[in-house]
Amino acid sequence: MSFLSIVFSVVAAILLLIGVIGSFVPMLPGPPIAWCGLLLAFFSQYNNIPLVCLIITAVVTVAVAVFDMIMPAKMTKKSGGSKGASIGCTIGIIAGLFLPPFGVLFCPFIGAFIGECIHSSGDLKLSLKSAWGAFLGFLCGTGIKLFTVIVFIIIYIVSFFK
Repeated sequence: MSFLSIVFSVVAAILLLIGVIGSFVPMLPGPPIAWCGLLLAFFSQYNNIPLVCLIITAVVTVAVAVFDMIMPAKMTKKSGGSKGASIGCTIGIIAGLFLPPFGVLFCPFIGAFIGECIHSSGDLKLSLKSAWGAFLGFLCGTGIKLFTVIVFIIIYIVSFFK
């Protein structure tokens, strides 16, 4: 076994863990980073990832990335929200990173609520409805990303012990 295989396998594991963090952090693309970990593991002698699995996970990664870009806006729009709610939700996500563990859950909702309040001149009912839609979109996107990365980690672990 070569030194390069060890490096590939270790860096792959690190990228998979960064992918978990990226499932929550808006500026860090979790599934694509985790997929890069699978790609590195593919080239390691310590992992036995079939090429077909690598191709399927690549397609899934692209689908999840597209879904994650569309879902929050769709949910916000469906609930009657404006760009103010979407921007507020994004600011809330970033702020929530500094207030773990509950900030990650509650700050996107609060941010969307404040953003919609500013945009709709204080219409509390609309702001609450919009904030809820933005929050559900965030939860759906985050949940799909996290699930995808966990599946990638399972693939890595299984391939390591094969």
